[in-house]
Formats: sequence, structure tokens, C-alpha cells
Amino acid sequence: MHSSPKLAISFTICVYCFLHLLPFVACFSYEDGNRSSNSHKLKKTNSHELSPQMISHITIHGLLLWISMGFLMPAGILAIRMSSRGEQGSIRAKVFYYLHFILQMLSVLLATVGAVMSIKHFENSFNNSHQRIGLVLYSAIWIQGMIGFFRPQREKKGRKMWYFVHWILGTLISLVGIINIYTGLEAYHKKTSRSTRLWTILFTVEVSLIAFFYLFQDKKDYMQKQGVILDNLESIAPHQESGIIPQRHNQKELLPEPCGKRNALRNLFD
Repeated sequence: MHSSPKLAISFTICVYCFLHLLPFVACFSYEDGNRSSNSHKLKKTNSHELSPQMISHITIHGLLLWISMGFLMPAGILAIRMSSRGEQGSIRAKVFYYLHFILQMLSVLLATVGAVMSIKHFENSFNNSHQRIGLVLYSAIWIQGMIGFFRPQREKKGRKMWYFVHWILGTLISLVGIINIYTGLEAYHKKTSRSTRLWTILFTVEVSLIAFFYLFQDKKDYMQKQGVILDNLESIAPHQESGIIPQRHNQKELLPEPCGKRNALRNLFD
């Protein structure tokens, strides 16, 4: 019973202190909350701001992969296609073959330098399609290079399978590399907030010219043959109108011999 007044007095003092100190605690907590939110916002804004050195690294990386995957590798494919149209062992075929080899090796080296730059300077979290496709391409490029070095001879049994694998893998690498350049331009725009419209237009024009030349190679021989046929028809038509049919120089004249049917048939088949 004697302790109840003491408890009441102490409880009253605690309530009094609590009520008077509560505004100060709320104020300090509000200021601390503002400081933490402001620091979080500052970190968030700074994470999207890139240093000039990082922007230069990204630009060099993009240019290296553009030259490698967007120009040298398609040009190497065009060169090997042109070498196959020449006679085997001719100077023209050899020149285009070695041009294909040089262009592909330069493409692999530049892509390797770009890969080293991305590993050294960038955050490789692989949370976007550009980084994932790039990782697959880096591996596929070196596999394709090893396949090219271990080329079997033409007379060997595995030549056809090697040719098919080398051709299909090289075509896929070139196509996927072109697609990844577009994703890289988009990633560059998101990272730096800079416009990439001009670069996208220039790259599209370049790819369109390469595709046109690639398709033109298939139709070039056909167009040349059509031109020869048309020239022959135009030279024959005036003679047909005048009733004179020109004879070829290499065609033997069928001269009748004073003999029987057997010799006449022999002359005809000769």
C-alpha cells in the first residue's frame, strides 16, 4: 500500500516526459528519414550518370563490334562466295580465298578486344539480351575459327560435313551479330540517353548494301547468260527475215557422198 503512491508518481513522471519528448523524437526521425531518402535518391541518380571515361569505353566497344560483326565478317562471306565462282586453283580464286581468311581473322581479333573491354570495364550481370547474345557470339566466333583452321582436304570423306557446319555456323554468327549490334545501339541509348538514330540509319544502309550484293551474286551469272542469249537471238533474227540462216564456224558441212543410205546416215550422225 505504501508503494502505490511512489508508483503513481513515477508513472506520472514517465508519461510527462514521454509527452514532452515525443515531438523531438518525431522530428529527429523525420529528418533522418529525409536524409536517408535523399541519399537513396542521390545514389539512384548517380548510378545512371556515367563518367566520360566509361562513355568512351562503351563507344569504343560498340565501334569494334560494329567493324567486326557488322562489316568484316559479312565481307569475308562475300569474298569466299566470289572465290567459289572462279576456276579451282586460279589466281582469282586464291586471292578471294586469302581475302576471306584475312577478313575473318581480323573480325575475330577485333571481337576479342571488344570482349576483353566488356569484361574489364563493364558490369557483366547478363540481365539483358545484348550481354547474353554477346557471350554466345564470343564463344561461337572462336569455335568457327577453329573449324576453319582444321579444314579437311577436298578428297577426304568428312569434307561435305565440314563444309555444311562451317557454312551454317558462319551464316548464323553473321546474322545474330548484326541483330546484336542493333540491341547494342539500344543499350547505348538507355545508358547514356544519347540519340542513336543516325547510327541506326547508317548501319541499316550498310546491311542493306551487303544483302543486295549477296543476292546479286546469285543472279549475276544468270543475267550474263541471258544477255548472251539475247545477243544471239538479235543476230539471228535479221538473217531469218532475209531468208539466210548463218552457219556456225565449228559446224561441219554435210556434203553428200556417192554412196548408199548407210554412209548417208553416218554423215548425218557425224
